[in-house]
Amino acid sequence: MRITSFTDYSLRVLIYLSLKGSELTTISEIAERYTISRNHLMKVVYELGRLGYVETVRGKHGGMRLRHAPGHINVGEVVRRMENNLSLVECFGTENSCRLTPACVLHGILAEALQTFLAVLDRYSLADLLRPKHELATLLSIDIPVRQAPSSTPPQT
Repeated sequence: MRITSFTDYSLRVLIYLSLKGSELTTISEIAERYTISRNHLMKVVYELGRLGYVETVRGKHGGMRLRHAPGHINVGEVVRRMENNLSLVECFGTENSCRLTPACVLHGILAEALQTFLAVLDRYSLADLLRPKHELATLLSIDIPVRQAPSSTPPQT
C-alpha cells in the first residue's frame, strides 16, 4: 500500500498547523519549510478546508490554522478522505477484467491487508504524530514557546 503525495502533504500540513497552534500560517510558509510546490499545497489546503480540518482567514494578515484540536483528528480518517482510490488491484474497482476473479483468493487477502493497514492508522490521532514536538518544531524552524513551571515563591506585593 502506498499513499499518494496528496495525502502525504495533507498529513504534513496538519502536523505543521498543529505545531503552530492557534497562530495563523500561510501556504507559502509551509511550502518553503517542506520544500513543496506552493501550487500543489494550495490544492491540498483547499481540500483540507472543504473537509473541515482547516480554518482559513482571508485578508492581509490572513492564513490558516487547524479547526479542531490535534487529538480530535484521526489519521485513518484523514487518509480515507484524502485518498481518491484505495483500490490496491484492478479487481477492487468497477473496471475489473481479470479472468481469475471468480476463483481468486488474492482479492480477499489484499482486502484484509488494506483493512488492517487502515485499522492501524485508526488507532492514532494527529496528536500522536506530535510526540517529538520540539524536535519536529526544530526541523521545521518553528518557535514553540517553552512553558514555564509555576514559581514556588509567591509574588511580592
